[in-house]
Order: sequence, then C-alpha cells, then structure tokens
Amino acid sequence: MRTVLIIDDNPGVGEALSLLLSLHDIAAHYAATPEQGLALLASRPVDLVIQDMNFSADTTSGEEGRALFQQIRARSPDLPVILLTAWTQLEQAVALVKAGAADYLAKPWDDAKLLATVENLLELAESNAEAQRGRQARRARIDSLRQRFKLDDLVCASDAMLATLELACQVARAPLPVLITGPNGSGKERIAAVVHANSAAVGGPFIALNCGALPAELIEAELFGAESGAFTGANRAREGRFEAANGGTLFLDEIGNLPLAGQVKLLRVLETGRFERLGSSKTRETRVRVISATNADLKAMVAQGAFREDLYYRLNVVELRLPALAERREDILPLAEHFLAGAARLSDSAREFLLAHSWSGNVRELKNVMARAALLCRDGLIMPADLGLELNTAAAPRNLDDPGRDAILAALRNAGGVVARAAQQLGLSRQALYRRMERYGISSE
Repeated sequence: MRTVLIIDDNPGVGEALSLLLSLHDIAAHYAATPEQGLALLASRPVDLVIQDMNFSADTTSGEEGRALFQQIRARSPDLPVILLTAWTQLEQAVALVKAGAADYLAKPWDDAKLLATVENLLELAESNAEAQRGRQARRARIDSLRQRFKLDDLVCASDAMLATLELACQVARAPLPVLITGPNGSGKERIAAVVHANSAAVGGPFIALNCGALPAELIEAELFGAESGAFTGANRAREGRFEAANGGTLFLDEIGNLPLAGQVKLLRVLETGRFERLGSSKTRETRVRVISATNADLKAMVAQGAFREDLYYRLNVVELRLPALAERREDILPLAEHFLAGAARLSDSAREFLLAHSWSGNVRELKNVMARAALLCRDGLIMPADLGLELNTAAAPRNLDDPGRDAILAALRNAGGVVARAAQQLGLSRQALYRRMERYGISSE
C-alpha cells in the first residue's frame, strides 16, 4: 500500500491528514517531532513525506522545517517532500522547492488540492522508481557485457543502444559479414571496432575505408591495390586494403557509394577470397572479415539498379541497426559527460537544452558541441549559451521545449494551481518550472 509520513507538532493536523488519506487507500504514519519523523523514516518504507515548517511554540521562521527537509534529503534524496506552511514561511517554502522539495501547501489546506498533489506525486514516485529499476537492469546488462567482452570505453545507457551492442557481441565470434546501418555520425565505426575486438580475428589488423570519401575511379585501387602505371599518377605498385587487412577485419563505411564495377569485384572476394590488383593478372588471396556500413537504403538502391542484389544479401548476413541519437536520449547526458572528461560541468539548464536538441548530427555533433562548450564556458560551468545551439533547432521530446508565459499559466490553471501537476503537463521538472515562473513573474497562488 502507498504510504505517507506526516511530521507536524499539531496532533490535530496529523489526525485530519491521516483520515483524509485513508479514505483514498493511502496509509499514513504520524510523527510529532523531526526526531520522531526521522526515526520512522529509518525504520519503515515511505513513499512521500508531508512536513510542517515549525515545531517549537512561538516559532515562525521556518528554520526548523528547513533543517528537517535537509536531513530528509540527505538520507533519501529521491523521496518527495510536501511542505505545509503558513503565509509567513512562504518565501522559505519556495526556496526549499527550488532546492528540491516536491511542493508546498498553505495552512489551512484545501482537501481536494492536497489530495491531487499527493496522488500526483505518488504516481510520479512510482514512475521514477520503475525508471530507476529499468536503469539498474540496464546497468546490470552492461556490466555483464563488460565482464565478458571488450567494449573499451564505449558509452551505453539506453535500451536501444544496449540491444545493438548485445547483438554485436553475440555475432562477433562468427566470421560472417556484418552490415551496420544508421545515420551519419551515430558511431558505426565504433560498433565495428567492438565486433573486431571480440572476434577470432582480433590478433589481425582493423582497417577502415570510407567509400564515400574517395572518387569512384580510386575506390577500386584503394580496395584491391594497383600496379605501377595502372592509372594516371600510379608511379609505384601499392597494396590495397584487402591485402593490408589480411588476417583481420576490413571495415567499409558508406558501402552504398561503391561503383558497380567495384561491387562485382567485392562480391568475388567475399565468395572466393581472391582478387587482382589493378593493372595485374596475378590472382592474390586474402582472409578478411568484412564489416560494412551505410546510412543509405540499400534495398531501395537494389530496386533502382544502383546496388547489386547478390552483394546486398552477401553483406547483410547479420544487420546491426545503430539508432540515431534522438532515438536514444538516455545516452545524451552520459555521452556529454564522457566527452567533457572532467574538463567542465553541465548546468541544469544546459542539461535540459541538450535533452531538447534534435541532434541531426548525432554523436559526432554532440562531441563537437562539448569540445566547444568546454573551451568557452566560464569557471568550468557550461551554460546553454556555451553550447552554440540555436533554440529553434530544438526538437522537444515530451514537451521539453521552453514554454512561454501563456503556456505556463494555462498549465497551472489546468492543474488547479498544483505546480507538480503543471510541471508534468509541460514535461518539466518542478525546479525547472519554478525557474520559468520566476523568470515570467508568475506566482503559483
């Protein structure tokens, strides 16, 4: 059963609140002093705390409530706390909400408003607990992968990325071709390196070639090598990437850019392990595990005749789909911290901005943004302005965009003045909503 701890020096308050909550299937424990409340908190599970701001006779400063709140936060950082306050402690209560308290209600309270606040916070707490269990399960899966496989310092915090990483580790030992699909900048080469590091070919070289970075007439020479005089500018014989990767892994990025003539030769190498350098009739042999990657729709290219169907199925024995960064937002902040490497800290507002951005450039864009922000920020604290991101490029998941004054007022009206409920409607934390209310001069009353 959901449980609330009431800490108030007035037994009448405790009795009234306990009765009100019990009528809605919420169990209540009562403590008359901060000491009793902290003892109860240590002895039994509690989902939410409702606490007074003053406990001594003729005391109205709210300092006792502040001290109690700080002790609760120290012991249970995620436990929601509602402050019961008289008007004389309103500023104190607002300050504590900005410091992390869930909400405040003035005495005498409105039963409907109090119940709505409690129900909303209990739902949020349950949702947060479920999310926490999900994070713990993901950490356990990642820890298990790190114990069994070589992942280097690859950052993974999302279910989408974890599923891709688990499949990559699973297929690494089999010497089969792998096709990695995903948008530019999403980290396809990093996944290819993980596959190589956990394969039987780990003792051999890992050679990468971006087929989209070379003119079509030079790609074949890069792949298969060329004899002296094979083409203009070929002044000496040179080995190709297949020779260099012998006994290891060859990673072919942007495979969709390979011209049809090169596709024919690549298919032959995959099927027989044999090839010839440009300008040579000597057949050479190689033993290479090929991992290819693309951000293009190869099936559509096959239908258009731009990519060989037999080569597509030869390359796509196992497909690893790497999601865009916008599809795995749980990875954004861990990646940002990883790229900063302790060189600077992210402010709360910068974190919100990072989560709201569309990240069309994916992980590569995030890495560059962090390098810039670490260089430009003051006193080692990164603010939104240091990120160099345009506000109108933010694609706000779950309404994480910056709501205007009218939107905030409408949300507060819809929530009956309950800040926690309004924040949930807007997709903001309570602290973030209070900052915006302060910015626009909006009172929750």
